Amino acid sequence: MKKITLSLIVILLIGSVLSAQDRTITGKVTSSDDGSALPGVNVTLKGTSKGTVTDYKGNYILQVPAKGGALIFSFIGLATQEVSIGISNRIDVMMISDVAQLSEVTITRHEAKDQKPLNGSVRVKTSEKIKRDAQYGAPVENEFWQQPRYNTEAYDGITENIFHEALKNPLSTFSIDVDAASYSNIRRFISGGQRPPKEAVRIEEMINYFDYDYDQPKGEDPFSITTEISKAPWNVKHQLVHIGLQGKNISKENLPPTNLVFLIDVSGSMDDPNKLPLLKTSFKMLTAQLREQDRIAIVVYAGAAGLVLPSTSGADKKTILEALDNLEAGGSTAGGAGINLAYAIAKQNFMKEGNNRVVLATDGDFNVGESSNGGMERLIEQKRKEGVFLTVLGFGMGNYKDSKMEILADKGNGNYFYIDSILEAQKALVNEFGGTLFTIAKDVKLQVEFNPARVKAYRLIGYENRLLRHEDFNDDQKDAGELGAGHSVTALYEIIPAGVDSQFSKIDDLKYQQNNVKNTSATSKEILTVKFRYKTPEGNVSKLIVHPLTDNNVALNKTSENFRWSAAVAGFGMLLRDSEYTKDFGYEEVVQLAQNARGKDQEGYRIEFINMVKSVNAMSIR
Repeated sequence: MKKITLSLIVILLIGSVLSAQDRTITGKVTSSDDGSALPGVNVTLKGTSKGTVTDYKGNYILQVPAKGGALIFSFIGLATQEVSIGISNRIDVMMISDVAQLSEVTITRHEAKDQKPLNGSVRVKTSEKIKRDAQYGAPVENEFWQQPRYNTEAYDGITENIFHEALKNPLSTFSIDVDAASYSNIRRFISGGQRPPKEAVRIEEMINYFDYDYDQPKGEDPFSITTEISKAPWNVKHQLVHIGLQGKNISKENLPPTNLVFLIDVSGSMDDPNKLPLLKTSFKMLTAQLREQDRIAIVVYAGAAGLVLPSTSGADKKTILEALDNLEAGGSTAGGAGINLAYAIAKQNFMKEGNNRVVLATDGDFNVGESSNGGMERLIEQKRKEGVFLTVLGFGMGNYKDSKMEILADKGNGNYFYIDSILEAQKALVNEFGGTLFTIAKDVKLQVEFNPARVKAYRLIGYENRLLRHEDFNDDQKDAGELGAGHSVTALYEIIPAGVDSQFSKIDDLKYQQNNVKNTSATSKEILTVKFRYKTPEGNVSKLIVHPLTDNNVALNKTSENFRWSAAVAGFGMLLRDSEYTKDFGYEEVVQLAQNARGKDQEGYRIEFINMVKSVNAMSIR
């Protein structure tokens, strides 16, 4: 009898184990409109937190229970689909548009003095209608009515560049910008069914989010320069000038050794799923890229700053990952103390022939110690002179301080990214590992001189907070942007050709001097001349590259994909900013221009952009 009972128990246990085993479901998600792959679609197992997202080809893979269950497919602007899991291990889905989903919200309004609630609501009850608000920042906590957190996000104001008369003001000078934070932050708003604040839209960061097919440098300089000119898509009377800089690609094995210090905000404000948990996963992905010769330390800060991992070889990944796993959020935010400690650790382990960098990960909500923009700026400027650069990774929403983080990256000889998902962490820290962490040139400046015989007026599109005085171009003491290995930088100018009747604000004629066009300018075919200055990472004296541009009268549809894609992204940014220069150009024109310039798009970033423009267009329909 005992033997029979024991046998039954064994059989039941085996059956229980077998029934608990998972199986793998794979599939592809496509658009019902044109059959194109849909990257970034959320695929979740109903009733659980288990899920994944589709890759750039629309494919996904997910572990699910051996029997039963259902998959939920969701993406902003598309109808959410629920599919029961049958006996097949492959589930393909076609998704259709759903405009109503973009604005369906249940709210109860309540006025609070001197505070602006997220999404205009202060009390929201969890329901199927507002599930996206729970993901993207509305004050949803659980099934009970609760007092939400208020929106204290901070952005610096942007005043759009205007046209300048080439005869009286022929020079345009600015610092390059390879940051990409604005684009992914904008995507976060749009994915949540909201238009981003105008101040969050930095057009140059949108343009430079994407890779371009520029030629690799061939000479001694680590850069190539590409220029094009054609009609401006939003104004056929005007022209658009495209300037592209391409940094030299360096294979991972040939990159110099790196001395990294992860500086991680573990204050109470980071205790959200899209903050510290996403941050830890992002740093684990970066850790996987480290080599034996690379070293990493981890500094954290909350009410105070502390060292949780001394400088450790990149080969000892287990120790690094365990240190990350043990991090928890709580306390106030002593950002200044953390930065000071991180730089001190970086200095102790300084690699003379290597790359020395602090990687700051935070929502930017400093509230203890040195926290003012001016104070943080002076602190970072002082530290960069010691040869330690800075990368800033932003996380979260609601209390996000974009303005502070942009300043830190700019003044720290570094770059700035907003990490809104695992896919963005993959892009910034894995796909673009070299460009993100290894600088090949610093203090990179551009100065463009326009030929007034060919150009009546011009305006730089974007770069509003990167403008420099003309005298700064030759001043090697003036700080400017940095460029990483393999990174590209793109800048666009809209110009009014000489002889074209187009309105812009002019300057009165001068009383004491006369502006004349040189005879050589009138006979020259050159539209403009690009001057480019940079320093090597360890250098103090800049080098100069000069590149003129002539107009070959190339039609817009005959320009490169680089030209048309950058124009589409710029046009979208202008529309989000309600630019006075877009005229009758709209979202549908952006989509058409972008679709014809999508190119290879191996990672799916461009189709994601096209779908994002479609979503905003759907939001605009009333």
